[in-house]
Amino acid sequence: MKTTSTASRAGHLPLPVWLTQGFRPFFLSAAIWSFTALALWIAMLAGALELPSRFDPLSWHIHEMLFGFGMAAAAGFLLTAVPNWTKRLPVSGAPLACLFGLWIIGRIACAISATMPAWLAIDLDLAFPVVLIAVFAREIIAGKNWRNLPMTMPLIVLTSANLAMHLEAVGVDLPAGFGWRLGIAAMITLLSIVGGRIIPSFTRNWLARQGLDLAPQNVWFTRAAMAFLHTGLLGWSFWPQSRIVGALLVIGGLLNFGKLAAWRGLKTVSEPLLFILHLGYAWLATGAILLGLANWTSVPLPAAIHALTAGAMGTMILAVMTRASRGHSGQALTADGATIAIYGFVTLAALSRVIAAFIAPGPGPLLYASGGLWIAAFALFAIAYGPMLLFSRGR
Repeated sequence: MKTTSTASRAGHLPLPVWLTQGFRPFFLSAAIWSFTALALWIAMLAGALELPSRFDPLSWHIHEMLFGFGMAAAAGFLLTAVPNWTKRLPVSGAPLACLFGLWIIGRIACAISATMPAWLAIDLDLAFPVVLIAVFAREIIAGKNWRNLPMTMPLIVLTSANLAMHLEAVGVDLPAGFGWRLGIAAMITLLSIVGGRIIPSFTRNWLARQGLDLAPQNVWFTRAAMAFLHTGLLGWSFWPQSRIVGALLVIGGLLNFGKLAAWRGLKTVSEPLLFILHLGYAWLATGAILLGLANWTSVPLPAAIHALTAGAMGTMILAVMTRASRGHSGQALTADGATIAIYGFVTLAALSRVIAAFIAPGPGPLLYASGGLWIAAFALFAIAYGPMLLFSRGR
């Protein structure tokens, strides 16, 4: 597999900056697709656009947020993290370009799937996650980094959920909504695992520079919090109205709030680049509680879903993308004005979308305002961080 270093030693021209590490093409494309897909969804909602897709408009919106935007962000993070885990050179050059090309092909295939045989659209869309899993697993195995091999499981579940959405769209008899529920469960599980690793680590390091410390995590409490959350999310995928599942989710959310409190996030308010990670994890715990309460009370399901997606998923992805982009491009690990604005926009987008679900079930001013704020957050990321991702070699 070609890398920047091996290409240089072989006397080849240096790689374009954007092909040197996985976060560069995938973080930028995740941001661009996030606001583009949402703008298209708003146009469809307003009746101004119709795509030649087998997915109905709502299903296409859900699919592209999870398996277009979400998978691109996950790919960027994992392809950048795995060299640190394995001490191997990063996936770069032609293999990275091919992987990125498969992601683009998948987006096109889903948008025009009604114009081609169903099997072809499914194959074109699933090619990217299948190859990503193979590349990620290969790097882990080659580096003998067995501790991180289980990280392939959320990716495998995400890919299975993607397939389920396609099969439901072509009329296969599956429980209604199973694919997107499983997709959300897998994505939130992945975010909880990643967040549980990086948030206390980054916070501990930052607090140490302030002369403060972070108490050691209680291993059994942490395991219990993750077990309740992950079991509840998986159970919700199969039995979305079960009260037992609802109870598991509420307990999991409360336990994860307990984890979050132990990370001393309020001490980090002065550094938004770090505090935003704590805020994203708070959305995750809140969403789990709301999802559980929706099975017991009148809490609207869309409020819970958007706390997990617009809130946890949107906030934590932007938090990771901004921090990793700055760190790997040689920039200071502190939030500038544009970064703070990005965080403000995505937070207001999540808040307004969750509140809108409590106020009215259908489209309304708050829903459109939420969409505009989401577009602003990710468009500003593309504008502020695009040059950094495309041209700044950093380290």
